[in-house]
Amino acid sequence: MPRMTAARAAVEILKCEGVTNAFGVPGAAINPFYAALKASGGIHHTLARHVEGASHMAEGYTRTHPGNIGVCVGTSGPAGTDMITGLYSATGDSIPILCITGQAPTAVIHKEDFQAVDIASIARPVTKAATTVLEAAQVPGVLQQAFHLMRSGRPGPVLVDLPLDVQLTEIEFDPETYQPLPVYKPVASRAQIEKALRMLNASERPLIVAGGGIINADASELLVEFAELTGVPVIPTLMGWGTIADDHELNAGMVGLQTSHRYGNATFLESDFVLGIGNRWANRHTGKLDVYRRGRTFVHVDIEPTQIGKIFAPDYGIASDAKAALELFVEVAKELKDSDGLPDRTTWAASAWERKATLHRRTHFDNVPLKPQRVYEEMNRAFGPETRYVTTIGLSQIAGAQMLHVYRPRHWINCGQAGPLGWTVPAALGVAVADPEATVVALSGDYDFQFMLEELAVGAQHRIPYVHVLVNNSYLGLIRQAQRTFDIDFQVNLEFENINSPELGVYGVDHVKVAEGLGCKAIRVTEPGGLLPAFEEAKKLAAEHRVPVVVEAILERVTNISMSGSDIASVNEFEDLATEPWHAPTEILPLTGSELT
Repeated sequence: MPRMTAARAAVEILKCEGVTNAFGVPGAAINPFYAALKASGGIHHTLARHVEGASHMAEGYTRTHPGNIGVCVGTSGPAGTDMITGLYSATGDSIPILCITGQAPTAVIHKEDFQAVDIASIARPVTKAATTVLEAAQVPGVLQQAFHLMRSGRPGPVLVDLPLDVQLTEIEFDPETYQPLPVYKPVASRAQIEKALRMLNASERPLIVAGGGIINADASELLVEFAELTGVPVIPTLMGWGTIADDHELNAGMVGLQTSHRYGNATFLESDFVLGIGNRWANRHTGKLDVYRRGRTFVHVDIEPTQIGKIFAPDYGIASDAKAALELFVEVAKELKDSDGLPDRTTWAASAWERKATLHRRTHFDNVPLKPQRVYEEMNRAFGPETRYVTTIGLSQIAGAQMLHVYRPRHWINCGQAGPLGWTVPAALGVAVADPEATVVALSGDYDFQFMLEELAVGAQHRIPYVHVLVNNSYLGLIRQAQRTFDIDFQVNLEFENINSPELGVYGVDHVKVAEGLGCKAIRVTEPGGLLPAFEEAKKLAAEHRVPVVVEAILERVTNISMSGSDIASVNEFEDLATEPWHAPTEILPLTGSELT
């Protein structure tokens, strides 16, 4: 039997499991693993500037292609605690990433040794499993199980903690005979699918809510096929955006308190039946459940049995992987169609399409400073259907989801449940590593951008180009808007006069200088006419210099973005709505008919 250190065995297992990229920061307690990584070859490592950044890079990497598993690596103590946010984010969005940490030697873990912390206990609530391996011979089995857990059932992250002496111990391990464990996923029965279709067929105005589980299962084509067979309009969730193209005739728009379309909410409120697949009824999608549920029958399909009934009890629940369920939905729907057993949904689908053509928010404003809506309008012009958008949270994300367009799965890469500020820069780098030929466009407000902007240097060092759209109003905009409820504007104002950049006025941080100081390119835009040329120039600069390019748009200080604080029937539209076609020139459908309110 071949003999090697447990650290080398760990690296060989990563390769056997299909890992080709890792993100991390070395340190004393993880150096044996790094030595094995170098000696073995075959895994490209990207050095992060912050270990939390490495965890978000791993997330972005995983989210880009089916089957990807991002790996983040750090030393003992604070490296592991720094990556907790990434693990929490991955857990919330069902994203498999593997976190490998170093640890103090086994004999002194309990003696408060330097940087010794019980990271497994800390990480356990935000992972599918977290293990400190105390016996070197267990390393292969623990890692084999880690990949099995990450891929089985509801996907999610795993942490494996390797004490220094465990990494250095030689064990018997033969990579040539290693086999990944079979992946377990629950599968719907035909009887369950037939019952769900009978319930759908009995309704008059059904909708399909398409969640992120469909993207995780690589089942978007099946979802579209099922919708086309039945003629049922589709409401993608924020995490499911891209399962069906925005310009598809059965895409009815998004629903929710914040990241929603006027036409999406309006169509949902007219529905009488909802089939949710791979979604979790997130509260910012549903709002108050009495409004969301009233007058509707619900069927819920989810890979995680305990997710069914967690938010509310559906009328019927099916525990199944989204792809397995949709394969059966398509099969049974085809049989019903061949026997004229499917109702005609033409009138209902046409009504959703009509709302899509009439219920628009205005995006065309010529104001200086810029209104954010105009930024997204010009982004729609500059960036095509192949663009992979990356963003996390804030008014920038909410407005972007209301006004941008997504046409393909995994082309809206959003941290949905956790929403940590700072996520966007490192996640975008992970996406660009996973798909180096793609047009990757990140979207941040100024505060999200400032949280982990040091990771821009990673893009400069490792030649990872992408375009970062930074909308700057020098405010914590979403929190300021939420504080209106309390009649305060407290500790959310970021303005100051920068003595080194007086031309900025009160906008404070000179993001152009910061980006350039980190080895990147940057462009500042202050007038609407400069947006499209800046986006085009940014694409050229990214391609030429192979570095991140920041386009900073200087916004008006205060803009309230459409949202509701309670339910989907009472969204507050703060700005003027579109009443003429030129008010929203990049909408999916040009404005037609009289404006509906």
